Amino acid sequence: MSVSARPSNFGTRFHNHLYAALGLDFVYKAFGVQDIAGVVAGIRALGVRGCAVSMPFKEAVIPLLDELDASAAAIGSVNTIVNDGGHLKAFNTDYTAVQLLIERHALNPDARVVLRGSGGMGKAVASALRDAGFMRGVIVARNEAAGRDLAARCGWDWQPTVPDVQDGDLLVNVTPLGMAGGADEHTLAFTPEQIARAGTVFDVVALPSETPLIVEARRQGRPVVTGLEVVALQALEQFVLYTGVRPTDEQVQAAVEFART
Repeated sequence: MSVSARPSNFGTRFHNHLYAALGLDFVYKAFGVQDIAGVVAGIRALGVRGCAVSMPFKEAVIPLLDELDASAAAIGSVNTIVNDGGHLKAFNTDYTAVQLLIERHALNPDARVVLRGSGGMGKAVASALRDAGFMRGVIVARNEAAGRDLAARCGWDWQPTVPDVQDGDLLVNVTPLGMAGGADEHTLAFTPEQIARAGTVFDVVALPSETPLIVEARRQGRPVVTGLEVVALQALEQFVLYTGVRPTDEQVQAAVEFART
């Protein structure tokens, strides 16, 4: 299952497609919830094998679990719970997905990062960049305490708003800006001028995959990393954790295409 304040259909369609393709006796459902403590109690009581955790519960869920994998403990953020006989262990496959994308897109660790956002997903992305050797960066966050804390974890700087920030070589949006159905679905996370001077633009928003930020970056000829890439990779790693089975590349691609329709 998955829980979030605003669930999407991607995970449901991705996982169920692979369960059917591989003949696995699982079913996946997405829920929009407010009571994360009740959700965790339900996972234990019902014997739910696994649960994806999205905004705004990635940090709040931690005290309710039994064990943190290194991927979650290192950054203080959870996006996956695996239930082994009532023992709930937390992982962060967002972190793993970003690590893979850094390699896949050959992102240059000498680049100056400007990362907008400081929540659970922000922690995963910033930590993956830090651990890949990105030493120069700034966290842009209105929440000063969270922004300064994440910046300190990475050895980066903090700024409260985008206009205060100098240009970045790698622009990263980890806020809901541009997300379909939200109040800011048409809002650019960075200015067109900042995008024009960037080396790469990275948006973790997956719905839609072509966010206003990605559309503008493509229009200006900037290389992009999309939220669809993140969500597909992290969902694959969740699938493996839940089932113990790793699909082929062809099966994964078919599941991604099915999930997008």
